[in-house]
Amino acid sequence: MTDHPALVLLEDGEWFAGTTPWPVAERFGEVVFTTNLSGYQETFTDPSYRGQIVTMTAPMVGNYGVNEEDLESGGPQVSGVVVRELSRTHSNWRASGPLGPWLAHHQVPIIEGVDTRRLTRHIRAAGAMRGAIALGDRPTADLEERLQASPRMEGLDLASLVTVTSPYQEGQHGPHIVAYDFGMKRNIVRIFLRLGCRVTVVPAGTSTEEVLALKPDGLFLSNGPGDPAAVDYVIPHLRELTRGGLPTFGICLGHQLLAIAFGGQTEKLPYGHRGGNHPVRAVGSERVLITSQNHGFAVRGDENGVPGAPDLRVTHLNLNDGTVEGIRHNELPVFAVQYHPEASPGPHDAYPHFAEFLQAVTASCGENAATS
Repeated sequence: MTDHPALVLLEDGEWFAGTTPWPVAERFGEVVFTTNLSGYQETFTDPSYRGQIVTMTAPMVGNYGVNEEDLESGGPQVSGVVVRELSRTHSNWRASGPLGPWLAHHQVPIIEGVDTRRLTRHIRAAGAMRGAIALGDRPTADLEERLQASPRMEGLDLASLVTVTSPYQEGQHGPHIVAYDFGMKRNIVRIFLRLGCRVTVVPAGTSTEEVLALKPDGLFLSNGPGDPAAVDYVIPHLRELTRGGLPTFGICLGHQLLAIAFGGQTEKLPYGHRGGNHPVRAVGSERVLITSQNHGFAVRGDENGVPGAPDLRVTHLNLNDGTVEGIRHNELPVFAVQYHPEASPGPHDAYPHFAEFLQAVTASCGENAATS
């Protein structure tokens, strides 16, 4: 196998040399890093990583191969992958093949031999920024020009690119959950099915009338990529659906959209939260959850509340930087978290949020039955 010289170029002019096992097409995207030590397949297939070049901080990636069961979507969503070392062999009884050829099959470039420690430290200091993966010993003026012309993450609606094109349903019995797909991971549906629900997944642009016609018992707002402020077309529908008393649970992008629907605002973080070891504190208690996270934007606010959204209270805060990690409506059965309770990959500390949502759905169904 012949390795080809390749590089990662950042928009501030910094670049990092490496190699690639096969010739790759140039790719542009926001360069970010994740602290996950495993779960690379779930990371690469998470639609929330759409439009991003992901740097893995684990020193070796690919040692347990890939399989068809751990996909979080139909295939890789990342624009590119940067690693220190790509394992050429794999060992796991579930593996159906090696990571490298799987990425190549899906035309996702991977560059190895990069000093990922230095790259990560640079992003932490300078912030996540646009970048490019390309062949060559050093960046060219033409590559630099095209990188500067590539789109920024701010103002980018990527949810409309990764959402389903038409509704689909899974499960036959139990409370009916209608889930807005802004880039939803498969494990979310699996969890709802294990809890005895039936789920109808709908596109990001689904109207209030279309949702209500499905007779939902609960509303779920999924994770997804891009700038939440750019997904403004769904905000009026969320206001109408939630203010009618429909139990609602949002995660990640869904959390941000709920905050906007009730008057809040979002902002871009310097380098985001990505990984499976982020500590989150429940406000009003000493309880700390270790959470899986993947987001570059956050809801503005602090322990005292969300400015512009007096009906919301903050329920969780990030212990690393104090950013808002959870909100709840003061009167309506509406709550959301910034982190990923479904994990995949990551810890399971936040799994109980799904049961909490189901309790609200069941209570609402009981009230409706009593008044009908």
